[in-house]
Amino acid sequence: MRLFYYVHTGHRIGLDRFHRAAAIINALGDVDITLLSPDFRIAAEAKDFGIKRSVGMDVVRNIPQIAEHGDKIIFDSAELNPMLLDDMSQFFSTFIRIGDSPGDTKHPKEFLISPYLSSEGIAQGVVVGEHYYEQRPKTIPMALFFGDDDYEKDLGLHQEMFAPFKMDLVMGFYHFLGYEKALQDSFKTIHEWEEYDEVIRGTNVLVTASPMAVLQNLAGGGCPIYLQRPDYARDYIPLFESLHIPIIDGYDAPSLATAIGSVNEVVYGKLEQSDRKIIEFIQQKFNLG
Repeated sequence: MRLFYYVHTGHRIGLDRFHRAAAIINALGDVDITLLSPDFRIAAEAKDFGIKRSVGMDVVRNIPQIAEHGDKIIFDSAELNPMLLDDMSQFFSTFIRIGDSPGDTKHPKEFLISPYLSSEGIAQGVVVGEHYYEQRPKTIPMALFFGDDDYEKDLGLHQEMFAPFKMDLVMGFYHFLGYEKALQDSFKTIHEWEEYDEVIRGTNVLVTASPMAVLQNLAGGGCPIYLQRPDYARDYIPLFESLHIPIIDGYDAPSLATAIGSVNEVVYGKLEQSDRKIIEFIQQKFNLG
């Protein structure tokens, strides 16, 4: 019996789910668990994020070609349909799904991790990574993290809405080589993606379209502003509203200016540190002792 963690990530959907996967796998410690991902690049570089074993695969339907009936899995993806969920929950002896949608429902044969639901077989909360809760000096007044993916180069098309604020920019994992040259006049300092962690933790006001970056910055005492990109799911909106996080819907420059101008008046909600609770839930369902 083997343990797997399937995460859907890629150059058109970003790394948000992978950040969560890395946090969970690292928190599980010495447990022998294999990361599966349809993104061969992240599978190849997963060791840089503390993940010992990873396998790239073409599509989610190929999981049974790697796993065996009776294995156990954490499934972190929005790719599931009812038929696939039925198949997966029967194939694996333990099937733990991580869902982000406020409209989620729990399948009878699965366990669920959700920021919204609380019931038998469900762990409510979000996993950020415990080190993000450590308070760091905020040496960067304001920064933008647009996201790891920008296949259509939307940041370049809308960079004028950020330029007046002279904020820093941290590049994404999947941004094209040389893309920063087209952005350099609109930002004070451009950080490479390897500096992601330091920028997220060291920024006071973080403007970002990444839900995970919002939570990471908030956990460390920052003041995040969420930019809801039109190409991103809106699953996190209710959670962010409950935490009083300013939300910019689309590329609305006046709304961004208003949010930045009034950010010091915002009383941000406190993010519950639920990492340990969720790790204990996984350990229990996987019978890890």
